[in-house]
This record gives sequence, structure tokens and C-alpha cells, in this order.
Amino acid sequence: MQYPVNLVLDGRRCLVVGGGKIALRKVEGLLACGGRVTVVAPRITPDLRRLSEVIFEERPWRPDDLAGMWLVIAATDDPAVNAAVYDAGQRAGIWVNGADDPANCSFTLPSVVRRGDLQVAVSTCGRSPALASWLRRRLEGEIGAEYAVLLDILAAERDGLKAAGRSTEGLDWNSALDSDMLDLIRTGDLAHARERLQTCLSSSSD
Repeated sequence: MQYPVNLVLDGRRCLVVGGGKIALRKVEGLLACGGRVTVVAPRITPDLRRLSEVIFEERPWRPDDLAGMWLVIAATDDPAVNAAVYDAGQRAGIWVNGADDPANCSFTLPSVVRRGDLQVAVSTCGRSPALASWLRRRLEGEIGAEYAVLLDILAAERDGLKAAGRSTEGLDWNSALDSDMLDLIRTGDLAHARERLQTCLSSSSD
């Protein structure tokens, strides 16, 4: 069993060992979360090189490449290299993910549905990435863009209550979520969606 976490990567140094398609996906994910990424590989694809925010070192990796890194991803097609990167990370106390190689991981990456700041993660603890991806695709069809708007409305209301010095605990958020808020958002009627939320919360505070 693995312990699920969401890591705060903003401004942290991350290393990706590998320069192909898998490395590209990993780099894009790290950049999206604010990571400062360095890529080391003997060959780096043109698609990867288009990412101007990344530092590139086109050469074989070295154990000292991990110095100062907070997170490392080994994304090569050579199991021996991935294992060596993992071993170096273990010695240095740095988290390492071996792409599609759970034996050489100190953490695994879930398959994720993202709608704004809403994230729904599916993990098989590295046992079947195919199943995780399949489930993610099913969830993508069920969780639309309206859920990101719903999150924004809920968060804004919660922030407003806290700014007014009111507790957000004990309020009946579930009644609001079980109401027609999502239907109102889908039709673009955000004003009534906010009113519905406030009515449900007011009723629970009486």
C-alpha cells in the first residue's frame, strides 16, 4: 500500500533523466506544477527541446546530477540506467520515480483528471498503468469543465465566510452539492448557482 500525497513543486529543482517521448510527458507535468526542470540524456528529441524553460544537458547522466535536486524522474528505455538513478537517489535521500518501473521507485505517479484546480487521481500503486489510464479516461467523460467552475464558486464562498470571521465547519456543504448547482452551472446561470449555495449554507447555520 502506498501513501497518497500532493507535492508542492513550485520553484523546486527537478531532474528528468531521459530525452524521449516519455520524458517529454514527465517534463510537461513538472513544469505545469511550477518545477524548475533539468533534463539529462545522450539524445534529446526536438519536441522536448522546444520547452524553453528547461535546462538541457545532452550527455549520459552522472550520479552527481542529483545534487541539489528535490525530485528525480528516470524516464529512459534502459532498465539498468533507471535502476542506477534510483540507487543514487536512495543514497542521497531524494525521491525518484522510474517511469513504468515500480521496482525502481520511491514514489509512483497516478493517472490524473484535471479540471482547473480540481484533480482526481487514479492509482494502482504501479501495478497496472493501463488500468489507471483506462479509469482516468472514463472519469474524463463524467467530470466536465463545470466541476472547475463549481470548485471556484465553493472556494470563493468559503474564503468569504472566513474573511467575515465565520467558521466554515458544520455548514451543510453536501446539501448544496446535492442540489441543482451543477445543472445551473452547465446552463451558464452562475448567479443562481451562487444563490443556491448561499441558501443551503444559511439553512444549515440557523
